[in-house]
Amino acid sequence: MENEKALARRALEMWAVRSSIDISIFSPAYLNHQEPVAKGYVGTVDLETWTKIVVSNHEAFPDLKVEILAQIAEGDRVSTHWRFKGTQLGSYLGHPPSGRSVDWTGIQIDRFENGLIAESWVVWDFHTQLVELGLSKEF
Repeated sequence: MENEKALARRALEMWAVRSSIDISIFSPAYLNHQEPVAKGYVGTVDLETWTKIVVSNHEAFPDLKVEILAQIAEGDRVSTHWRFKGTQLGSYLGHPPSGRSVDWTGIQIDRFENGLIAESWVVWDFHTQLVELGLSKEF
């Protein structure tokens, strides 16, 4: 499972600044289930749409850093707890650049098939991100 854990890390690190997107580690039928989707709603996206979201995230947070906090592998799945940190210097979800720093966490569970990531389930702290961007109030 070490190879699968490394691929799961690579997939998450694609969100970071100056990273390249390597779709060869994903199944052509890859599905990404997010709650919420990085476009502002809950749902499932295919590999092409996921790639577009990552590219738009690079533009919105050009200094984004990815930190892997923990990983657990069992069967055909790898669970990764991560942290993203960056500054909103580009448009994000239709909002102009705020110049604000953000720091949010999430968990991604990747399912592997034939050595490739076939499916991902992602839950992340969208509320904290919105509060730090000044787009929502704390409870």
